[in-house]
Amino acid sequence: CTTPISSLCCTCGVPIPPNPANMCVACLRTQVDISEGIPKQVTVHFCKQCERYLQPPASWVQCALESRELLALCLKKIKSSMTKVRLIDAGFLWTEPHSKRIKMKVTIQKEVMNGAILQQVFVVEFVIQYQMCDDCHRVEAKDFWKAVVQVRQKTVHKKTFYYLEQLILKHKLHQNALNIKEIHDGIDFYYGSKQHAQKMVDFLQCTVPCRSKTSQRLISHDIHSNTYNYKSTFSMEIVPVCKDNVVCLSPRLAQSLGNMGQVCVCVRVTSTIHLIDPNTLQIAEVDGNTYWRNPFNSLCNPRQLEEFIVMDTDVIRDQKLGAGAGMRSNKHTLAEVWVQKTSEMNTSQQYHCRTFLGHLLNIGDLVLGFDFANSNVNDEYLNKMNPHHVPDVVLIKKSYDRNRRAKRRNWKLQEMDKDREGMDTDDERQYQDFLEDLEEDEALRKNVNIYRDASKIPVESDTDDDGAPRISLVEMLEELSLTDATGEEGADMMTD
Repeated sequence: CTTPISSLCCTCGVPIPPNPANMCVACLRTQVDISEGIPKQVTVHFCKQCERYLQPPASWVQCALESRELLALCLKKIKSSMTKVRLIDAGFLWTEPHSKRIKMKVTIQKEVMNGAILQQVFVVEFVIQYQMCDDCHRVEAKDFWKAVVQVRQKTVHKKTFYYLEQLILKHKLHQNALNIKEIHDGIDFYYGSKQHAQKMVDFLQCTVPCRSKTSQRLISHDIHSNTYNYKSTFSMEIVPVCKDNVVCLSPRLAQSLGNMGQVCVCVRVTSTIHLIDPNTLQIAEVDGNTYWRNPFNSLCNPRQLEEFIVMDTDVIRDQKLGAGAGMRSNKHTLAEVWVQKTSEMNTSQQYHCRTFLGHLLNIGDLVLGFDFANSNVNDEYLNKMNPHHVPDVVLIKKSYDRNRRAKRRNWKLQEMDKDREGMDTDDERQYQDFLEDLEEDEALRKNVNIYRDASKIPVESDTDDDGAPRISLVEMLEELSLTDATGEEGADMMTD
């Protein structure tokens, strides 16, 4: 039987296994501190606005508390002082999330006297200091921007802009904007980088028919590093045609769209302009490139529409189309109607026309239309048309009681936060028109997030049902609000 060899510690005389230093661990630690030179308290900068940490020299990274990313960032802060030791382990110690302190337990090894390897565990405390990052500085400044997207549409009505706003909200493209300004005939989006502006331009070109122009202005130039600082401007012009506009196509364009009539009604504007011929029910789609090659304008604005009452209606069952005709609409019904203006009920003046609203109109219904017979329209293509081919009246849509529809409406839309300048008093009426369009057009509201309005209880009664279209509860979303367990708004991650 062999006994283990032991020796005495040269300092305290305790029997220990032989080691190159001839000292016990306790005495060795009193003689040598291998964590010397490693800071025990370090400052970490944190941005409260975007909840990111500064990773020197100038990058900001998103890190959750006690995550691997935060551990790596903290170790980099003390990496330069640990060149002479070996890192064995590192981990977080629990601290109160609101304390602005992060504690990390670090285990290191180092070779000391005569080749002996000493291991030591110590705690490094990281103090969080608030510092606003450059991106948040630009957001707070409001006027600092590197790129602007100017969206314009030369129309009286803003239906296309309201639809575009809902698309931007649905795809969350407004989050990168430093500021959004609403002006008389459009919206300006300000961005801190050209890439974010280019992303918005690409989105607009995919969602609405438009054309773009790009320009840039030199702000500064560093001759030593040969770097240039530009401000970029993207000008986006949306086609000047909105839903429910009456348009007159050029003969060439009407022929290329399937020999449809020149006088058409715009039933929808999405990524293309959807047109319908009220005489034949022919439908066609005109994209942005086709429009700018063969432009056409609206013959009337919504204020010029007049109210008619249906005196007689006759559905046309078998309508034969000519050679080369395009597609016909399956959602509409062709009919011949006799109408009379509600403002001329004391006279016997009636108007005869064809309409695509045969599936909606009955005798006695009210309908909005444009009176060509008593109007003076200055349009290049309309003036060259044969007067016998120009209809007396073009009916646009059935009219319902607006106040009754507003009371029954139990849903709402979200809106972007934007600065308004020089707003027209007609905006509220135009917004109500857009809400009614969503109720009437199922295809249009597929691209829009509609939220149930919990604060509004619709009043239902048998006498109120006038056949006005509604949005079903299935199509509505619940509006989410982030609350904590107490039902109050959640607090920030860190507070003073």
